[in-house]
Amino acid sequence: MRITSLRLITLITGLVLGTLQSQSMTAAEEAAKKTDPLKVLLVAGGCCHDYATQNELLKKGIEERLNAKVTVELSENTTTTARFDIYESDDWAKGYDVVLHDECSANVIERPYVDRILAAHRNGTPAVNLHCAMHSYRWGNYRSPVQPGADNAGWYEMIGLQSTGHGPKLPIDVLSTDSTHPIMKGFENWTTINEELYNNIRVYAGASALIEGKQMMPPNKKVLKKDPNAAATESTAVIAWTNHYGPQKTKIFSTSLGHQNETVADARYMDVVVRGILWVTDNLDEDGKANPAVLK
Repeated sequence: MRITSLRLITLITGLVLGTLQSQSMTAAEEAAKKTDPLKVLLVAGGCCHDYATQNELLKKGIEERLNAKVTVELSENTTTTARFDIYESDDWAKGYDVVLHDECSANVIERPYVDRILAAHRNGTPAVNLHCAMHSYRWGNYRSPVQPGADNAGWYEMIGLQSTGHGPKLPIDVLSTDSTHPIMKGFENWTTINEELYNNIRVYAGASALIEGKQMMPPNKKVLKKDPNAAATESTAVIAWTNHYGPQKTKIFSTSLGHQNETVADARYMDVVVRGILWVTDNLDEDGKANPAVLK
């Protein structure tokens, strides 16, 4: 059968395009393989938690899921005065793609020290804040809602939410409140082991809730004295959220979960943290799909 010139041209064009497409895919795959790992700084330590174990769990969980290198700054100070040498330098965050704040340093209140930490994030370094980071670097009348721009508002404005405490350790229902957000794609509600539900005193402009926690609180002794038949009450609070901080609208992700080692080791918790890392580093598209170059 004779092949016309037009059909011949069509066949040749198809072969050429197919070859180019194959070469392009190969080039993309090679580029993905050669991509440098995400440089993650994990700052951990301070009061009230087993940070020696939890920093290992976080490092392992992140590096198993992502093409990432996690550098740990762990303080041996187990009090609320834990400080970190790395923060003594003005360019402490230089070279890192994202910082994970997992410190519990409530009584570290020197403004120059805290301002150096915040300056890195105002200047564009993303952050992921975990659990007791919400209760760090606080002074003044922090038990009441702190106004934006106040002397003691800096840390809360970076986080995007002010919390002052928590109730008893009891299971928390972890419930999505925004299924459209890229971080939340594929998320399924779950219930923790005994955990701490951090309260919400103030939510700042720029913050958006992603996950709500619900916890059944048994009546305390004072209530039971008045009414021996008093029933448990439900407490609710935002437990994961995003924020855009400072003039560069730096991306921030936070979750107040993570008191227990078993929670930090839970794959569901780790997946949320990792998706937070992907989002703040611009490696998660609007459909919730991760950049293949940063996945394992």
